[in-house]
Amino acid sequence: MAQALRHARDYTLSLFDCFAAAGMDVSMRVPQLRIVNPPLWELGHIAWFAEWFILREASSSHPADAHGNCLLSKGDDWFDSAMVPHRSRWTLDLPSTGALKTYCHEVLDRVLDKLSREPNDDEALYPYRLALAHEDMHGEALLYTLQTLGLSAPAQAARGEASLFAPSEIGLPGGTIELGSAAGRGFVFDNERQAHACRVTPFTIDSALVSNAQYADFVGDGGYDNRQFWSTAGADWLMRQERSAPRYWQRDGGQWRTMRFGQLSTLSGAEPVRHVNLYEAQAYCAWAGRRLPTEMEWEYAALSGHPAFRWGQLWEWTASPFEPYPGFEVDRYREYSEPWFTSHQVLRGASFATPPRFNSARFRNFFLPERDDIFAGFRTCAWPG
Repeated sequence: MAQALRHARDYTLSLFDCFAAAGMDVSMRVPQLRIVNPPLWELGHIAWFAEWFILREASSSHPADAHGNCLLSKGDDWFDSAMVPHRSRWTLDLPSTGALKTYCHEVLDRVLDKLSREPNDDEALYPYRLALAHEDMHGEALLYTLQTLGLSAPAQAARGEASLFAPSEIGLPGGTIELGSAAGRGFVFDNERQAHACRVTPFTIDSALVSNAQYADFVGDGGYDNRQFWSTAGADWLMRQERSAPRYWQRDGGQWRTMRFGQLSTLSGAEPVRHVNLYEAQAYCAWAGRRLPTEMEWEYAALSGHPAFRWGQLWEWTASPFEPYPGFEVDRYREYSEPWFTSHQVLRGASFATPPRFNSARFRNFFLPERDDIFAGFRTCAWPG
């Protein structure tokens, strides 16, 4: 745990330095976009969150549920994401870059000292695991913010990956599975509970994610111009965007090129298509005569042990709205799941930017259907019969 916390903080700071190199450690220089935070605010928020739940032993994210005061005189006023509206984060009178880096180091040092005296059990380690997961998720968010703003990223974090396996279909017999996570499995977020039995009917699913080459066939066949492939919500989104290909694709003569962390390169047909939203994934499926898997089917396939089913290159859109499992109870981080039920869509898996320690076939990621800045792709299923 100590090693993971150090690694996460080093990675956070390395990503922050990419923004600082471009002068974007100053919030007023960062574009005010709904899908990003000012990096300086995000850096302070990450350290504040660890201080809140670990050092101040908060029983929940409610403003009255932590002990003592923040190490920063106005830390709670600056960095409590539940109390600081997104639009106001650009205008806060935040400490300097140097002061916030010092705060990050001080919090980590105190966290590691406290950790060294904790018993090795789930209850004692819960706040550490929560803070680590929170920082890992923000690390991935910082990386797709670098992509959004066209900035360079650390080489090890910006890699793409071609599919190493020939695409195929996997037929799975179905059956009863336990969806979600039961007590005694270590740390889980509240939206994974409670574990419950579900019946999965037989289905056929792609072994691999839809590739750039496959998606280019959809684009070349007029997929973005044909209204019949798009849902009502998808058509409304498309009309507002006036888009004819995925985000970051650019036509260059007879080939496609793409923008990756500020660098234009030839699009690899073998790589999974990325930066597509739910509506684009659904439209492709309609064009191909396929469908998205439900999250129940995805979890069944991922846990089936089938050697051809590979995941972890990109987050994968599913057909399932983000909804609570039966018996859901909100956890200490009250704002993590409950505010987003029904409005968001479930994604499963992980991406190249997700730390391996965070990977779990049961983890439920969730975003608004129109989000195409995240590292997301999709795979398809056959219709029954």
